Amino acid sequence: MQVPVKNMAGEQVGEIELKETVFAAPIRRGLMHQALLRQLANARLGTHKTKTRGEVRGGGRKPWRQKGTGRARQGSIRAPHWVGGGTVFGPRPRKYTKRMPKKMHRAALRSALSAKASAGQILVVDKLEMEAPKTKAMIQTLNALGLDGQSVLLVLPERNMAVERSARNLPKTKTLLSGYINVRDLLGHDVVVLAKDAVDHIHEWLG
Repeated sequence: MQVPVKNMAGEQVGEIELKETVFAAPIRRGLMHQALLRQLANARLGTHKTKTRGEVRGGGRKPWRQKGTGRARQGSIRAPHWVGGGTVFGPRPRKYTKRMPKKMHRAALRSALSAKASAGQILVVDKLEMEAPKTKAMIQTLNALGLDGQSVLLVLPERNMAVERSARNLPKTKTLLSGYINVRDLLGHDVVVLAKDAVDHIHEWLG
């Protein structure tokens, strides 16, 4: 699959061959959904916790004697039905971690990349480099590429602090290393901008 390669000024400077095994693979929506749920679940800390009747303060003695008062029998003022009492069946610390075989995870990534490619939402640039971090320069680059007003995922082959800092203040723009692409970010942005070297890494990884 041939796609044009542009520079940061928006001019076409060549073409690149995208492997069909990666960018034209069968789109398996169920697998992408499973990978997305796994990613969201693994991001949860699971530190939520409520106190039971044995953990709240107070209630060490019986509030009144068992019989003879005319009131209902009570054993503690920290029972669940009392104000300030413990919580029954409340959330407790737990792990939400889900596991997924590597082959399934990579197949989900190929499906996500293929879905973006089939929708014409993948753009390849020869390089993503900046001399100094400047948000204004990044805005000009995105406008030159025709991405004004769209949410953009910039995929870099390696760390580039100038590019990352230039995009940091743009709420609809995110930078990501090619080795960390994931279903959530791929499907969560309107356009995926790939540096040419990042395409080579993705081919090597998923091809």
